Amino acid sequence: MRTYAILAAIAAVVTTVAVPLVRRLAVATQAVTPVRARDIHTVPTPRLGGLAMLLGVVVGLATAAQVPFLRPVFAESAPWGVVVAAAAVCLLGALDDWFDLNWPSKLAGQVLAAGYLAWQGIQLITLPVAGVTIVSSRLSLIATIVVVVATINAINFVDGLDGLAAGMVAIGGAAFFVYSYLLSRQSGAPTYASLAALILALTVGACVGFLPHNFNPARIFMGDSGSMLLGLLFSAATIAVTGQIDPGAAAITERQAFAAFLPIILPFAVLALPLLDMLMAVARRMRAGQSPFKADRMHLHHRLLRLGHTQRRAVAIMYLWTGVLAFGAAGLAVFRARQVLVFLALGALAALALTIAPCFLPGRRRGGRGRGRRGGRPGAGNGPEPLKEEPDE
Repeated sequence: MRTYAILAAIAAVVTTVAVPLVRRLAVATQAVTPVRARDIHTVPTPRLGGLAMLLGVVVGLATAAQVPFLRPVFAESAPWGVVVAAAAVCLLGALDDWFDLNWPSKLAGQVLAAGYLAWQGIQLITLPVAGVTIVSSRLSLIATIVVVVATINAINFVDGLDGLAAGMVAIGGAAFFVYSYLLSRQSGAPTYASLAALILALTVGACVGFLPHNFNPARIFMGDSGSMLLGLLFSAATIAVTGQIDPGAAAITERQAFAAFLPIILPFAVLALPLLDMLMAVARRMRAGQSPFKADRMHLHHRLLRLGHTQRRAVAIMYLWTGVLAFGAAGLAVFRARQVLVFLALGALAALALTIAPCFLPGRRRGGRGRGRRGGRPGAGNGPEPLKEEPDE
């Protein structure tokens, strides 16, 4: 655990130090988010923050390669495959931050990066339910690509307020890391080192290092370079941990009866809000006869602002919901189901009370841009909305 904590700290420090340099690059190259009618931020703000996070992850991984404890992880090329795929989507996002690419180009790039990830061995082959194996290599490849692309765009969709995406990924990644680490210990593996835990530790560290610059009022946005990077890293960790556990193994106790299903449950719990936001947005736009990639101001974070929350409160509420769902799901590997259900019920009630509190306050303020000089923006808040076809009116 100490090794992972040190590596996360390295990724955080490198990211924090790199952000001012990336910010200057963004200003010099005009990678700046303008203020449009549909935006929440009130002053033009540099983006490309994903480049700083990528540097933090790369330095952290290079350091990890020199640690004897993690030597088994680097016995294969998978860790470097993750870095190459991550760099590819980060560069794709950076190009979008500069030139505003069309959605087919971004989708094609995401599919290629996901395909490369699968080629390097990060591929869905087994499902942790009764030892089900995906027999067809083509089906395995398709399943991997779908998971990676969906995760990338789910995080991109929810990235709409200062610090929102980075904080949610940090919280969800921490919960997933705890589960992955405990899984390595409880499965009787000869070493506690795992690729999933390493990726998650570095991802959480990069997010923590970026947040001081990105929390409201943000001095820089992560842009598509950041949201795509986080989506790929998180999906890679999800796929890497899937199939590590044998439901019939003697190491699995009655107390951990749900553990066999967690590789499926936990990613959905961590990404519950982003996935819900993405599905609602697609359904809403298609029902209105619009492109599912058309930007609007109806995302979950916009609804919180209209309830009367400030930007910071809206972000804190989204953090709370993410923490309750993610740590509740991870808790199934350690605590009894009844204890977890009590935690989920109490946490959900507290989060719901804070969510709807402005409805019961006299003279509450609806809508608006929230507090602070800057804010996020719809879709990708810290960068153009993923796969959008046209700007919102």
